[in-house]
Amino acid sequence: MTLEMSTMLLLVVGTLAASTIAAVTGFGGAAVLLPFLVAVFGVRDAIPALTIAQLVGNGSRGWFNRAEVNYQVVGWFALGSLPAGLLGGVLFASAPLPILTRLLGGFLLLVVVFRHVQKLKMPQMRLRWFAPLGILTSFLSAVVGTAGPIVAPFFLAFGLVKGAYIGTEALSAVVMHASKLVAYSSADVLSMRGLAIGLLLGPILILGSFVGKKIVNRVPDQVFVMLIEIVLLVSGALLLVHG
Repeated sequence: MTLEMSTMLLLVVGTLAASTIAAVTGFGGAAVLLPFLVAVFGVRDAIPALTIAQLVGNGSRGWFNRAEVNYQVVGWFALGSLPAGLLGGVLFASAPLPILTRLLGGFLLLVVVFRHVQKLKMPQMRLRWFAPLGILTSFLSAVVGTAGPIVAPFFLAFGLVKGAYIGTEALSAVVMHASKLVAYSSADVLSMRGLAIGLLLGPILILGSFVGKKIVNRVPDQVFVMLIEIVLLVSGALLLVHG
């Protein structure tokens, strides 16, 4: 993989900024990062690379909060996410690039919409409902790269808070991303370039989470939320229109 120094620096700074903002606001890091990765590397490399980075980042959060993880939730989520991640990964490998790009654009726009409708009162989440949630989330994540903003409210609705929420959601995501990587690898869309990019991004995402944790109580998160939503709207519209 050969990248210009300026591109590499921009990649590192952009990843750190996206991860830091997500740590402050609680959402949007991967979604903000995806359009940039697509612009630099293309959809085929960007989504597998982000999957590796998310695997590293979620793995670390799951480990740090392992004492509070609800493993029943993880098990039920995995029951649906494993086969769905494999299927979604295979479809990702065979789908035409313009379709994938427009799906990604539409998804980014829906993230902003969902951010506002999720404030409506949700019913109490039941344990077995995590299996179909795993199916939907993993399939969507395998095709468009991320589904974090959509899945989070369901974990919260189960009553998980603080370390239990962070660790359980993170470990569930690890299972999901692992199944996607198996599919990407078997379908020959996980290139050495994508692997290198993902391994580079993973530690930066962890650093951004650490930095965001330090500033979360010092900066009004409304500013960051507005910034994320603007980026998602603009990026989503461009990807949807131009493919």
